[in-house]
Amino acid sequence: MDLLANVESGGCSAKIPPQKLQEIVQSLKIGTHPQLLVGSDTCDDAAVWKVDAQTAVIQTTDFFPPVCSDPFEFGQIAATNALSDIYSMGGMPSFALNLVMFPSLKMDISILQEILKGGQSKLEEAGVILAGGHSIDDETIKYGLVVTGFAPPNEIVTNSAAQIGDDLILTKPIGSGIILAAHKLGQIESPLYRKCLESLKVLNKRPMEAMKKFGIKAATDITGFGLMGHAMEMAKGSNVSLKIDIQKIPLFEGTYELAEKGCLPCALFKNYDFSSPDVFFTEGIDYSRKMIMFDAQTSGGVLLSVPKEKSSEVREFLGDNAHLIGEVIAPTEKRIILQ
Repeated sequence: MDLLANVESGGCSAKIPPQKLQEIVQSLKIGTHPQLLVGSDTCDDAAVWKVDAQTAVIQTTDFFPPVCSDPFEFGQIAATNALSDIYSMGGMPSFALNLVMFPSLKMDISILQEILKGGQSKLEEAGVILAGGHSIDDETIKYGLVVTGFAPPNEIVTNSAAQIGDDLILTKPIGSGIILAAHKLGQIESPLYRKCLESLKVLNKRPMEAMKKFGIKAATDITGFGLMGHAMEMAKGSNVSLKIDIQKIPLFEGTYELAEKGCLPCALFKNYDFSSPDVFFTEGIDYSRKMIMFDAQTSGGVLLSVPKEKSSEVREFLGDNAHLIGEVIAPTEKRIILQ
């Protein structure tokens, strides 16, 4: 059975629009505590709790509807996406709990088994223990994980520690939201679609290792709010602006051509409405390339803010997956300067 048959929005495109989410969060009384090192105030990737001088717990949760037709592959991508939050904060994921929503009376249980096997395959690759989970009957399949990781408190990486003069390095191409939507509409050739899916299954473990090796303090993974949304959160949290060269941003092959044909998913426009007021667009940027910057990503790469003197070493360590896309500058009227 094709998992996409009854799915309107899959992957991180299914997130609640950022404007609505902001309203919801602002209505809540978010707790503070001396041991809560990272909470929700900077919109970071996970929560961090200090246990003692040597140990901090990093915890996250992420789940979504299918992004592809194959159950096993969907499980792999969903698990990779959930693990990314721990990696992007400099942590080592240790154990996880499954989150399952599945129409058990309408679909063969073997489909769910394949989803869970796919997820477990990525947990095993990451060296993470599956410790249990929770399931409910639901009309639409959804799968993800609660992931717990650990790091020394002084090695926690946040989206609020970017420093003026840092280089900005991105570790995966963008455009997955457009590619996935095009596949569902039958508008993309299989090899280009497959290349995108393979990227979504790549763990962000190597960028985490770069954080450890080179003492990087600021990063965020690029998911549902798009490159501009997550970059904006980093800029606001760090009280800086980011100058980004749009021509240096890697795109999945076929993304620009699809955007030119008008294949722009709904989630992209929601992201644009939310974060574009904080972006200055240099004259001459064409419409399609500009809109791709707001495309909702699933299991995207990591945006690293790297001290300039370490930038070349970090890029060498990451190899072909390192793309220098800009730099951190003093705060200006707009949080993002896109040139």
